[in-house]
Parts: sequence; structure tokens; C-alpha cells
Amino acid sequence: MLLVVLNGNEETAMRIGAALILGGVFGLNRELHGKPAGLRTHALVSLGAALATIIVLKSPDGSSTADANAIGRVVQGILTGIGFLGAGVILRDPAGHVTGLTTAATIWICAVFGIVCGLGYWGILGIAVVLTVFVLVLGRPLERLAERLFKRHGSSEPPDHSV
Repeated sequence: MLLVVLNGNEETAMRIGAALILGGVFGLNRELHGKPAGLRTHALVSLGAALATIIVLKSPDGSSTADANAIGRVVQGILTGIGFLGAGVILRDPAGHVTGLTTAATIWICAVFGIVCGLGYWGILGIAVVLTVFVLVLGRPLERLAERLFKRHGSSEPPDHSV
């Protein structure tokens, strides 16, 4: 087993780098689906959340400080603020169809990923990333399967059975 010991600066760089990369990957998913909030938006949200979290954890001299109340306030502030950003990508057309909910959710989860990276909870991050990828990759096919099985269709149009 390889054990790498990181000093404070290396650990901080790893945390913000991981946040940036994860946000970018999930933003790329939205970008490839033609959504307005893509790679840059998601990467910056995740990076910003990580930085805000790390700032609360570390004092200017680099030593760790862990005031649970301060961390809680920062997390609450991030998640509230990101809610407004996510709301900006949700649209409703005149017919009442709503779009942008998945993109808003990915913006929100990228903020949470940033917080988790900032705190250095790598085990939780790994599990959350796998589950998020599962939802983004298999969510739509599972929704379509459920619609076919339960004869529920998202629109008033007859089902298209041609494959």
C-alpha cells in the first residue's frame, strides 16, 4: 500500500484541484447535452464552494481551525446562494413544460462536491460521485422504462413505439 503524506499546501491544492475537476466533468455532461450552464459554470461553482470551505478550515498562518459553527454557516450560505444560481437555469415555456431542472440539480451537487472536497472527505466524495454518475447516465433510460411499464407518458401525444 502506497501512503503519501501531504503538507498543508499540497493537501489544499489537491482539495481545490479535485473540486475544479469534478465540477468541470459534470459541467461537461451538461455542455454535451446543450445546456446553458456547462463546464465553466459547474467548475467555478465547485471551486468556489471548496475555497469558501477551506478558508473557514484554515487560519492565515496555515494551521487548521475547525469551528463547527463557522463551517455550518458557510455550508448554509453556499447552498442558499447556489439555489439562486440553479433557479436561473430553470425555464417554463408557454405550454407549461419545465426545463433545466437537471442542470440546476447538477449545479447544486457540484457545490456540495466542492464543500466535500474542501473538507477533505474523500470516501464520502467517492461514493457521491459514483451515485451522481449513475443517475446522470442511467436516469433517462430508467425514466423511459418506467413510463413504458406503467403506461405513463410525459405528454398528451400517443407513445412512439418505433425504435
